[in-house]
Amino acid sequence: DTHMALTRRQRTRAWRGVQYGIAVAVVLVVALTADWGTIGRAFFDLEVAASLFPDVLTIALRNTVVFTALGFVLALALGLILALMRLSSVAVYRAVAGAYVEFFRGLPALLVVIAIGFGIPLAFDTRLDRTLSITIALGIVGSAYISETIRAGIQAVPPGQVEAARSLGMSPARTMVFIVIPQAFRIVLPPLTNELILLTKDSSLAFLLGTTLTQQELAQFGRAALNEVRSLTPLLVVGLCYLIITIPLSYLARRLERRFGSAGMPKGAEV
Repeated sequence: DTHMALTRRQRTRAWRGVQYGIAVAVVLVVALTADWGTIGRAFFDLEVAASLFPDVLTIALRNTVVFTALGFVLALALGLILALMRLSSVAVYRAVAGAYVEFFRGLPALLVVIAIGFGIPLAFDTRLDRTLSITIALGIVGSAYISETIRAGIQAVPPGQVEAARSLGMSPARTMVFIVIPQAFRIVLPPLTNELILLTKDSSLAFLLGTTLTQQELAQFGRAALNEVRSLTPLLVVGLCYLIITIPLSYLARRLERRFGSAGMPKGAEV
């Protein structure tokens, strides 16, 4: 048995060595055959990159952060209401919230942005401010997912906490507001942070609504810059700007997960 176990370990090490060898070979082939001059001009043109500053930070990055923050606040508020409706003893509330969640989780965010940005103005013969349109669209999309995360967090609160609050004479509403919801948010902080990352990337759909220079977010800014230069460097710069937002949030989510645990579920999963 010991001999067989050692043999298995040796085979595992040998197979790992083969994988490393293949990886090194691929890297060497790419390094030796790639036209680095062309790649450098296409993706790493420093003059083009310099021409994007400071607008890429002061306009595009700022607008992306604003759209994401406003959309997340709306999504959080709607998500909390929907979660409470789905946990309600009133069947109508549960049915309405359930239909909302399933409907908007099943639609691409792209369609929601188009519907809010163009459908509502056409249907009601009105004009929505662009920031308001993208905020509503992101809020609707995000709330459908956040509501399920919050619902899972509320259900994860130990029943003993509720029983203790009720034994002290607290009403069901006060128990939910002052006991259950604060503990639920502590539980769901990591998945909520991940939802914020997803909304940051979904904010790129704002380019569908048309824009002026001062309203451009990162995706629209990069797309406009591509029309002015014969280089893909703007895409690299814009991608790095997205990482400036998402990498710290990812790190924060991991820290919160280690500290509080996670009650969240992957996007699109059933709760």
